[in-house]
Amino acid sequence: MKLAHTFPILAITASAFAANAPKIAPKEAAQLVAAGQAVLVDCREPAEYAEDGVATPAVLLPKSDFDGDQKEWKAFLAKNQGKQIILYCRGGTRAAAIANALQAKGLNAANAGGLKDWTKAGLPTRTVTATK
Repeated sequence: MKLAHTFPILAITASAFAANAPKIAPKEAAQLVAAGQAVLVDCREPAEYAEDGVATPAVLLPKSDFDGDQKEWKAFLAKNQGKQIILYCRGGTRAAAIANALQAKGLNAANAGGLKDWTKAGLPTRTVTATK
């Protein structure tokens, strides 16, 4: 019985410390990037970039690197200290995961959803070639 009383407390405690990065509309993200206040990151994988294109101002930093040794991510974060990091992926799930992890580390991060949201807002894209 005592164990049954512990679970709700653990759930409340865990959720109290969970970092929930805010969602941001693609047009607002584009404005912040254009003003130099934020950096837009496409966190999909290289094959996805080549297949679907990317948002024109996006930096390409795959989630696999974020989840791994962060060779690309560490340098990027050091270079962009003080700026908001706005992420997107194909549908928004990976972007949310990284944005939440960055928020938990005290960084200013937001989730702009998926590339489809960017293009639906009429914002520009560019093509890239897979390098990995």
